[in-house]
Amino acid sequence: MFSILPAVDESYLKGRGAQIKTENKFLKAQYVAEHIEGLDEPLLETPSTQIFIEHPKKIINKVDSPDLGMMFSMNPYQGCEHGCVYCYARNTHEYYGFSAGLDFETKIIVKENAPAILEQQLLHRNWQAAPIMLSGNTDCYQPQERVHQLTRKMLQVLARYRHPVSIITKNGLITRDIDILTDLASDHLVHVMISITTLDEELRRTMEPRTASATKRLKTIEALASAGIPVGVMNAPIIPGMNHHEIPKIIQAAADHGALTAGMTVVRLNGSIAKIFEDWLLKNFPDRFDKVWGQISSMHGGSVSDTHFGRRMAGDGNLADVIHQLFRTSKKKYMAGRELPPYDLTKFLRGGNLQLF
Repeated sequence: MFSILPAVDESYLKGRGAQIKTENKFLKAQYVAEHIEGLDEPLLETPSTQIFIEHPKKIINKVDSPDLGMMFSMNPYQGCEHGCVYCYARNTHEYYGFSAGLDFETKIIVKENAPAILEQQLLHRNWQAAPIMLSGNTDCYQPQERVHQLTRKMLQVLARYRHPVSIITKNGLITRDIDILTDLASDHLVHVMISITTLDEELRRTMEPRTASATKRLKTIEALASAGIPVGVMNAPIIPGMNHHEIPKIIQAAADHGALTAGMTVVRLNGSIAKIFEDWLLKNFPDRFDKVWGQISSMHGGSVSDTHFGRRMAGDGNLADVIHQLFRTSKKKYMAGRELPPYDLTKFLRGGNLQLF
């Protein structure tokens, strides 16, 4: 268990991951607190969540990353209240004119027409069935899903067209949709990955402040597995000096609850995330800052920011090799003989369940 030191600043924003509002490189003018002594009121305070409605023209996006292979993703929400301090998706919030810091977890964009646009794209004459990742940028089961239910409506569209989907989430709300997921699983059309970063609740509460507990996530794996839904665990990101030693316990716990496979990535701090994570680490773990920062850098060629394909998600060097060996050994020990069943792409109904033949 980590001993989390009191925040250096009494104004520490509890319940939020980022403690700063980072600059947006796309904006010409921004509010800053360069001379705090000249302000009558604090520029930053614990903000409430704001909702913005968007109507995109498409929802399925092709992913060309060599690290992931050819695939597709879709995200009904932009921004995420979970507030994970390390989240790589934070940088994408800047394209909307917001900051990757506090704005990312307090200004949530809801793509209200996502289910309708999904159906339009599936009906396009050139669309060929291929697994689509639901989530990939932000969590499709984040708190706003309870209100808007866009993820459930999109799953209903996919089920109607018998189209394959993969889901990654760290929220137990996914169990609400077991009825649809079971239907998809009956035709080998769904894979689910539950993300577990740490089993240490003290660390989880400060690093991922508005997420489900590890215990809840393990129970979610168990509920999905019991319903016959193929489920695995994503142990990510691995942060050396913080959670890398938990790899065996996380994989064992997931396997004990019915997980069929496991995946992992190492942490990388690109763009504004580096400043957000640095600030968070200094405020919560000042005694181990140099060690953690140095070890992250050692996995990415001397920099915490890494854009090199093949290395950015896996890391490189002696420490990365040790982490991967520990992961492979743990997976072999606790998940030998297990695997996710392949998708059945032949089930796709171009006209949905309205087809005559």
